[in-house]
Amino acid sequence: MQFTKTILPWVYKITLPNSTDGRGSFTKVFHAEQFKEVIWYIPAFKESFYTQSHKNVIRGMHFQLPPSDLDKLVYVSSGSICDVVLDLHTNTETYGKYISEELSADNHFALFIPKWFAHWFVSLSDNAVVHYLTSEIYDPTCDTGICWDSFGYDWWLDSPIITEKDRWLISMSNFNSPF
Repeated sequence: MQFTKTILPWVYKITLPNSTDGRGSFTKVFHAEQFKEVIWYIPAFKESFYTQSHKNVIRGMHFQLPPSDLDKLVYVSSGSICDVVLDLHTNTETYGKYISEELSADNHFALFIPKWFAHWFVSLSDNAVVHYLTSEIYDPTCDTGICWDSFGYDWWLDSPIITEKDRWLISMSNFNSPF
């Protein structure tokens, strides 16, 4: 695994080791000791999810509030996405800034996203399968997000496919961060 720092503190782009042969492919997604060496702790992942999305579907900007805030490890096993991470940690110079990375089954990239960041993605392909490992159990009482078009990201989609819930999340300018 190769960990690459991003401009956001504690957010890492990870190149996942992959090998291919006549049978198909094999990819390592998580290695506890390598995480500890780079990130200084081993995330205790407690839950795992995956989504299947059509092209132009937007999911997010999601996160959980304390005491159920969570780390995420996100990767793609089929198709491709543009993944965006927004800094909600008020004690950083990067508060309100974001990164975007293409994650795909072909490039074998993952993102490690700590607790105080919001996360979303847009599917760049049909049948994009996105996996999440999370360090806390989903808690609907702490589940929230930032409105997808309220923090300055340059959207290139004319007609994104988005849920009503995500469409009406709080704007970044009205968000009072607990982080």
